[in-house]
Amino acid sequence: MILGVALGGRAPVAVAVRDGAFAGPADPRAARAARAACVAVDLEPAGAAPVAVIRVGGPCPPVLGPLAGWPGGSGVATIVRGGHSLTGRPLAPLDTDAVRRFAAGCGLTDFAVTATGSPVLADHELAVAAVVSAEVPGARITLSYEFGRPGLREREGDAIRNAALGQAAGRLADEVAARLPGVPLYFARSGSGLVSEHYFRRYPLACLRGAAASHARGLAALGEAAGVPGPVAAAYGATLAVPEAQVERIVQARGRAELDRVLQDVRDEVLTRVVSAGAAPGSAAIAETTVNPLSYLPDGLYRVLVTARGAAP
Repeated sequence: MILGVALGGRAPVAVAVRDGAFAGPADPRAARAARAACVAVDLEPAGAAPVAVIRVGGPCPPVLGPLAGWPGGSGVATIVRGGHSLTGRPLAPLDTDAVRRFAAGCGLTDFAVTATGSPVLADHELAVAAVVSAEVPGARITLSYEFGRPGLREREGDAIRNAALGQAAGRLADEVAARLPGVPLYFARSGSGLVSEHYFRRYPLACLRGAAASHARGLAALGEAAGVPGPVAAAYGATLAVPEAQVERIVQARGRAELDRVLQDVRDEVLTRVVSAGAAPGSAAIAETTVNPLSYLPDGLYRVLVTARGAAP
C-alpha cells in the first residue's frame, strides 16, 4: 500500500492506494505499514526565511541589483568580482576575500549564489560555496546553476526563492516524518513527478505548487463529476506520479560529435539527480531531451533541457 497525504488544510488528509487504485480514506496513524507516502503540499512564500544573496559579476545600477524588487526583510545582498561569459571566458578573478567578509558578517545561514555564465561554467559558484561553508558551519547554500535558466536575474530569483523556502520545507518534512516514522517520504513536484524527502529539503522550489499539480492529476483520474473533495483528489494524485528530475544547461559544442559528448554529460547528470529524487537506480531513464541553438549568441551554444524519470516507490 502507498499512502497519499494532502497537507495545507485544517488537518492532513490521507488516502490508501493499492496497485495504483484508489482504496479510500486512511488514518495516517494506522498507515505506518505503507511502503511509501506521497505528499501533496503547496509551499507558502509567507513562511520564507531571509536570504544572504551573493552575485558574482560586474557592477550594475541598483534597480538591477540582487533583491531589487523584493519585499523588505527578504535578506541582504552583495556583488563580488568574478564570473564568466557564456563562452566560458573568465571575466575577472573571483574575489574570495569579499565573499569571506560578507559570509562572516551577514548573520544569516541561508545563501543564494549566482555567477554570470554559470549555466556554462559553474566554477565560481562552487568556489563561493566552499568559502561560505568554511565561514558559516551548517550554512544551506543554493547555487543558481542548478536551475539552469540562461537569464542571470531569472536564475538568481529561482535561487533566492529556493533558499528562502529551505527552512519551511525542512520543518514540514520533519513534521510528516514524525507522523509516519520509518515510512519513505516523497513530495509532489509543481508540474509532474515526485522527489524524495532529501531532494525536497534541498530543492523545495521544485515542489512550490505540488498540491495544485496533484489535485489536477487526481481529479483527472477519479473523474471531476464524482464529487471528490479537493484534498482527497490531491492526496490520490500525488501517488500517481513517479520520481522525476530535470537538468537545464547551456552547452558549447563545435560540431555534432562534440554536441553528442556534452549531451551525454547532461544525461548522466540528470540520471544521477533522478536517483537522488527517489528513483530506483535500475529504473532511471531519460524521458525527454530538448536541444535549442541560441542563435543570438556565438555559434555553437545550445540550451539543453533533459528530463529523467524512474520507477514509482
